Amino acid sequence: MKRRAFITLVGGASLAWPLAARAQQPPMPVIGFLRSTSIERSMHLVSAFRQGLKEAGYSEGENVAIEYRSAEGQYDRLPELAADLIQRQVRVIVATGGNAPALAAKALTSTISIVFTGEDVVRSGLVASLNQPGGNATGVSLLTTDIGSKRLGLLHELAPNATTIVLLNNPTSPDAERYLQDVQSAARRLDKQIRVLNAVNEGEIDAAFVAMTRKRPDALLPGVDAFLNSRRDQIVTLANHYKIPALYEWREYAEAGGLVSYGPSHTEPYRLVGIYAGRILKGAKPADLPVIQSTKFELVINLRTAKRIGFEIPPTLLARADEVIE
Repeated sequence: MKRRAFITLVGGASLAWPLAARAQQPPMPVIGFLRSTSIERSMHLVSAFRQGLKEAGYSEGENVAIEYRSAEGQYDRLPELAADLIQRQVRVIVATGGNAPALAAKALTSTISIVFTGEDVVRSGLVASLNQPGGNATGVSLLTTDIGSKRLGLLHELAPNATTIVLLNNPTSPDAERYLQDVQSAARRLDKQIRVLNAVNEGEIDAAFVAMTRKRPDALLPGVDAFLNSRRDQIVTLANHYKIPALYEWREYAEAGGLVSYGPSHTEPYRLVGIYAGRILKGAKPADLPVIQSTKFELVINLRTAKRIGFEIPPTLLARADEVIE
């Protein structure tokens, strides 16, 4: 064989070896990230999830791929989005933004692992128990039992003379009825009148506040709902414009200018979900991973807003705040 031909043959083989090696590598695992509301407006939560994944040994684009799907507040779209992820044969479905995404996925698959952030997950049927989830789902449960009554109690401390309180409610939310019952039960004990105004889109939120101006309430309590949370800037702006004292669900409301927020820490559960997703990619079974209970609650008070709307925060409540925005 001529020397030049030999060199060409060897050189060609050396180029082919890495190509063959890459072809033999297993495909990158894919996680489906299913959310009930906007992912773009929840990037701080997505970042916390990615941080958890990284702690478990996975980095997006390096050794794991993520397919994102959002229902944009339209809960009836969740089944088709979950079906699309299942068809793409994702290894894990991460379901966030209330129980609805996880319930939609669980109704369609018993083999693909599901990791959720949810509330009252045993009663909703997501898991058999917290310690032994069973089935193909596990995750983080936000301890929001009686959260409606707790928020109403704090609202009573915030505005003790308030007798008429508007509950801004999304009736399409799976958690709406339970939260409403909790609030109404507490209202009877505190001798408060609850006025329910429903809103399922941006226009209806505007209309609800117009209705409030006709019969002005003493205070506002937005419902526990992923869609309403995604519209927090709109809700906060309107409440402050009409100078209605309000107590919100997540700290993001207070950071957006809301008067007071009280609820579970929002980012930590997403980090924990990322860790669980990583463990499942390494071979762990959801049935063997106990549901983590997120027990940290935060009371955040925005003093800048209080001054802007001319509202005085009671000193006793101010002293108990986990964070004061000045």
